[in-house]
Amino acid sequence: MRLSRNRRWGHPDLIKMVVKLSQDGKKVGWNGLLVGDLSQPRGGPMLTGHASHQIGLDADIWLTQMPDRRLTRRERERLSATSVLARKANGRLSPNGVGPHFTNATFGIIKTAAEYKQVERVLVHPAIKRELCRREIGDRTWLHKVRPYFGHHYHMHIRLSCPADSPNCRPQSKPKANDGCGKELDYWHRIMNPRKRKPKPKVLVKKPKPKKKKKVVKRRVKREIGIADLPAACLGVLHAAEPLNAQAATLNMVAGQPFIPELKAAPASAKRRRALVGLVTTPTFRPD
Repeated sequence: MRLSRNRRWGHPDLIKMVVKLSQDGKKVGWNGLLVGDLSQPRGGPMLTGHASHQIGLDADIWLTQMPDRRLTRRERERLSATSVLARKANGRLSPNGVGPHFTNATFGIIKTAAEYKQVERVLVHPAIKRELCRREIGDRTWLHKVRPYFGHHYHMHIRLSCPADSPNCRPQSKPKANDGCGKELDYWHRIMNPRKRKPKPKVLVKKPKPKKKKKVVKRRVKREIGIADLPAACLGVLHAAEPLNAQAATLNMVAGQPFIPELKAAPASAKRRRALVGLVTTPTFRPD
């Protein structure tokens, strides 16, 4: 989804996991994946948030099933994900429960992802986590990987553990061994439902104080991120040789199995090298 963002890139292990999840999802009634952000071609910080999607190990998977047809490019740009939370009487989303869009298939696709050995965490909204805890009546060992977090009510965020071929990758701290369905959820319930503070009593002032003139504060323009602001290892990634084109680095399906082509690198052009030592910019080529 959102092809114009050009965030469909990731470590080969991540790409293979997404394909496997789309295939295994059929077994639990999930028709197909609508994939949100992965990472940029060379990783690194994005212009519009998503600080965690920088090293090619994170995937956002919509909690909306793929329809029985291939979406057009226009649809993939404009179609909105659907929240699975319940709605209040006034039409607003409720942070305390799921609605009719959360189905057995939704439960199944989240559980399937969490049961993969290489998956380190799955982030979902606290209300979704509570529903997963309620529905699971068998083996609950996978639930400790599912972590509650704000905003993840229309997609789940999947983070892989460090790949074997990435010795400089630092793993996250392991989640607690319990299922996380007790005190942790109670904590999130308090956060999502803060107590309303009593209004302070009004104090009658006989003589109003003269209003002070407000100082005009000039807002600083947010500085662009430069190479010097990034970890030293990023410079090696940016200066590394690049594939001949986007297609040469794109996964193909062979007999139903993901096939990642062996990359034949071409040296970066002088123009490309000059661009890399300046600001980190959005990639210029469009995905197929």
